[in-house]
Amino acid sequence: MTFNRRTVLAMSAAAAAAPALAAKADPIAGMTVINALGGLIDPNHDQPPHPVITPRILADARASGMTAVNCTFGYVAGADEPFESSVANVAEWDRLTREHPRDLIKVLSAADIARARAEKKIGVIYGFQNAAMMGKDPARVDIFANMGVRVIQLTYNVANQLGDGSMAPEGRGLTRFGHEVVERLNANRVMVDLSHSGTRICLDAARASKQPISINHTGCRALTELPRNKTDEELRLVAERGGFVGVYFMPFLSLSGHPTSADVVAHIEHALNVCGEDHVGIGTDGGTTPIDDLEAYKAALAKEHADRVAKGIAAAGERADTHPFVDDLRGPDQFRKLYRLLAARGHKPARIEKILGQNFVRYARDIWGA
Repeated sequence: MTFNRRTVLAMSAAAAAAPALAAKADPIAGMTVINALGGLIDPNHDQPPHPVITPRILADARASGMTAVNCTFGYVAGADEPFESSVANVAEWDRLTREHPRDLIKVLSAADIARARAEKKIGVIYGFQNAAMMGKDPARVDIFANMGVRVIQLTYNVANQLGDGSMAPEGRGLTRFGHEVVERLNANRVMVDLSHSGTRICLDAARASKQPISINHTGCRALTELPRNKTDEELRLVAERGGFVGVYFMPFLSLSGHPTSADVVAHIEHALNVCGEDHVGIGTDGGTTPIDDLEAYKAALAKEHADRVAKGIAAAGERADTHPFVDDLRGPDQFRKLYRLLAARGHKPARIEKILGQNFVRYARDIWGA
């Protein structure tokens, strides 16, 4: 083959451009990305009394490359009757998923996550962040499992009839009723989530459960001494029993209350060291639609924090000036940014793919089945 000067120059230009093109390539294209605790919300507006799905919420979720997200439904705290409000909220989300068949899939099994990816839709995992709606009847687990709830967190920050949350001063472990609920969750193949729990109930539940448990959104207390973060003992036990740990993008990652993406990476790396690379993922505790005006958001945030304090559900480390997200790791590009940050730290693509989604899928197969 004969090369003239023009051909050589063109080849040289293409070679020079190749690294720039590679840098712009989507690092998560074709990957399964799971947010083990997030949401489909737009925080730029007051939350309406009933859930809504707007075009922007869907556009941002799609643009993020996210395959599926565990959304918080049902009762968390407040004056509403826990059981009735939870049933109503699940029914409302059933309606929303039916109204958006081109965009959303209700996830009942690991196969539905694969289908969401294949059909380029967002898988919606129905999850609770409090089990208070069980009342005094563990058989209510059956009702919610039949409605499609696939993740149930035993406590929020405060105490309930199952045991104590991370901010409950008594630090009770899993109560007798809690043991009955865990048994029903196992029987119904529902994930037992110990996010927000106190240390003792977390250890109790991990040992009592016949199936692996999860801590879907947390940080590492060895790095930041706050109750919402988990001790190495908790993290290690969950992993040793085959469970899953998701690291959040929350203020509790730093004592300053203003963590950066570097803090997220540090907590992920500590969790990897304690749990091993097959048990760590992400549960951001946020959505993919960012706040448009952080300055204007301050007033709304102060009001929200005051409300949480009044309800007694605020956690140590959250203040009127702390954002419930990491400022430089938010919006539709958050998962790509995290990929690049982990890669820059020397983590190989196969490990990063596990962290961004495959570890959750493995855990989901173990609990829900294929």
